[in-house]
Amino acid sequence: MNFCCHCGAPVQVAVPPGDNLPRHICSACGSIHYQNPKLVVGSIPEWEDRILLCRRAIEPRLGRWTLPAGFMENGETLQQGAARETLEEAQARIVVGDLYSLFNLPHISQVYVLFRSRLLDLDFGPGAESLEVRLLREEEIPWDELAFAVIRESLHLYFRDRAAGRFRLHCGDIIRSQNPHKPYRLRLHNEDRGDD
Repeated sequence: MNFCCHCGAPVQVAVPPGDNLPRHICSACGSIHYQNPKLVVGSIPEWEDRILLCRRAIEPRLGRWTLPAGFMENGETLQQGAARETLEEAQARIVVGDLYSLFNLPHISQVYVLFRSRLLDLDFGPGAESLEVRLLREEEIPWDELAFAVIRESLHLYFRDRAAGRFRLHCGDIIRSQNPHKPYRLRLHNEDRGDD
């Protein structure tokens, strides 16, 4: 950030009084511009033993598969955001169910929230951000073509839970790694304690 969005004057980076982190501060009007993590919200749309995936028509990861998800908008709840993103990306109507996963992605300053959901019907298709949309069984998931680590990990947990006959909330961190063969690692917060 170079200029204040309130008055247009240059900003400087400094620690404001009473704060402990550097912030962009306007040199003219004194406005402090906070930059906070983005909240990404989405769904795992279910139909019988299949889930709905979208193949991305936009960067990043153009042509890769993902669950319908995107940035939460002002003025909406998490559930409304999940339903809106599913409608926008897959033209699918859903009933939003239980919160399923919440993952911190500190390396890109995002928090990812996914809900289990139920498709209301089979009237779906690619939205503006999708090349195609498909209902897939576990064995049909294109694991090597998934767009994001958070989607891959969420789906692994989802199918593990489904096989066990019990879905639970998963909270954790996806941490970037220096290992080129395993570029990230998953740290689950509630797995070791057996919390539900």
